[in-house]
Amino acid sequence: MIASKEANVTEEVTILIAEDDDGHAALILKNLRRSGLRNPILVFNNGQTILEFLFRRGDGPQRDHRRAYLLLLDIHMPKVDGVEVLREIKADPELRKLPVTMLSTTDDPREIERCHLLGCSNYVTKPIDYDKFIAAIRQLGLFLSVVQVPLLNGHG
Repeated sequence: MIASKEANVTEEVTILIAEDDDGHAALILKNLRRSGLRNPILVFNNGQTILEFLFRRGDGPQRDHRRAYLLLLDIHMPKVDGVEVLREIKADPELRKLPVTMLSTTDDPREIERCHLLGCSNYVTKPIDYDKFIAAIRQLGLFLSVVQVPLLNGHG
């Protein structure tokens, strides 16, 4: 379980997945669970819906300021792409602390550098090969299980 430690209080972290490919989203979810993660997971199918959630806009679900979050963000999505989502998150004084792991089939070094310059925490290339994809997500799940995540608003 990923936990947030603020003021000696451990809170369960909610994992956010922004992925427009339903098959990839299902594989990510399934293999994070297989890696042992039991955190709550919310899935968003485009960049606009994840921004509405994080910035508390629109009629859909909205971020709870009392919870800690970690975002797994695909780059190539409809409506708003992942790079723009990352840019908006990192430009916001409250949301910029949100850990963002980019997930993409793109392994272009310029794209990787651009995401890191914008403030992503990690960049993971999704392998095209099915078995390698599953192995990569399981390894990501193991990594996430030891990550410490801050609350966004700084309250414990």
